Amino acid sequence: MQIHFFGATRTTTGSMYLLEVNQQQVLLECGLFQGKREESIERNRHFPFDPAKLQAVVLSHAHIDHCGNLPNLCRQGYTGNIHCTFATRDLAAIMLEDSAHIQCADAEYVSRKHAKKHLPPVEPLYTPEDAEKAARQFVTINYDRPMLVAEGVTVTFRDAGHILGSAQVILDIREGGRQFRYLFSGDVGRGHDDILRDPQPVENVDYLQIESTYGGRLHTEKGAATEDAGRLVRETIDRGGKIIIPAFSVGRTQQIVYTLHQLTLAGQLPKLPIYVDSPLSVNATEVYRLHPECFNESIYQFLRTKENPFGMENLTYIREVAHSMKLNALKDPAIIISASGMAEAGRIRHHLKNNIGDANNLILFIGYCAEHTLGAQILAGQNPVNIFGEPHPVRARVCSLDAFSGHADRNELTRYVQALTGNIRKISVIHGEETQALAFAETLRALKPKADVAAPTYQQSLEF
Repeated sequence: MQIHFFGATRTTTGSMYLLEVNQQQVLLECGLFQGKREESIERNRHFPFDPAKLQAVVLSHAHIDHCGNLPNLCRQGYTGNIHCTFATRDLAAIMLEDSAHIQCADAEYVSRKHAKKHLPPVEPLYTPEDAEKAARQFVTINYDRPMLVAEGVTVTFRDAGHILGSAQVILDIREGGRQFRYLFSGDVGRGHDDILRDPQPVENVDYLQIESTYGGRLHTEKGAATEDAGRLVRETIDRGGKIIIPAFSVGRTQQIVYTLHQLTLAGQLPKLPIYVDSPLSVNATEVYRLHPECFNESIYQFLRTKENPFGMENLTYIREVAHSMKLNALKDPAIIISASGMAEAGRIRHHLKNNIGDANNLILFIGYCAEHTLGAQILAGQNPVNIFGEPHPVRARVCSLDAFSGHADRNELTRYVQALTGNIRKISVIHGEETQALAFAETLRALKPKADVAAPTYQQSLEF
């Protein structure tokens, strides 16, 4: 058996791994690569294999860096099944459609620029129709239900605790008279999540492929984050200001809504207006409500015996642009949660433009901001910052709470590996910037001295 590493190698984007076993090809993940424009276009448009020859595709979860190129894969000839959990299918369907609209808008923008230079127009990577067709190829499996997906390859999903429906992918392989277990971690959650279950341990692992997003660093404690969020919001209310929260539509938006709900119920926050202003966030939250099987016991019981954990009297979900624009006229304190989490696209940029210049306001980041994004510039103290091509002075208070991250840190990843059983012979460290991947590889060498530990590079192949 061979694994070819075609994405998220010493970086956190474009997850894609090709498994060759029993003269068949099985693809793990099919994420969008996001980086320098020309490199991104090339890598996303052209696959280093023939999609029509794939036997199966297996998807760990619905984030775009893991599933975002599936419509293009199907467009280029893949007609087989895309295996995932129920919640992943429902989230991926709305996220791929949203991504398709972005692809079309980007292509239209570039084509207009090309027209001025008498250059030909460009085609979008895929369209909403392509996204909808790809969604028809999803085949859903619940956690802990083994399914044969190719000759000698049985897949079992185990909860990863990262986002709704996220899974570790267990591959039980029969090849040439031998049997072994290959575990792909997917993205691993931190555990003790307010909403999701903890990552579940896996037994009898022979080979491990593990993420390392925060493999070289530690997060702050989660309990302190809830207290800090309450304190920062109260201080802003006392100043008469507004709280602007850039948040990813899947995961972080639901997390902060639940946190604000609990703080309000506990009497630690007044019932000030809260707005979730992002069509994708609204749709994703509806999907969350449909999948209580993914919730931990406390929120499951809260949902069954009390009320909707993602809804309260003072909370408004906004889809329409006209309603979103009315938020510009707000004078009194309010909380506005909007995508994207890195402030690179979507309605959050309008809210930043209208509020970042007021010293009474708070800009609160609750997720990772990649280098060079608007969010990273604001967090780095750049002043002014360009929004829609115009400079805007930063007078609002800017804070960040990394404890809301959905990714395990170094110690949490270490505990995850310690909970695995089996004689792990080889470990591949993926999905982390080079510094993080190499740092966690060293941690694993000390933790598993008998295992062969590697941090593969792009297009590298390993034999198992």
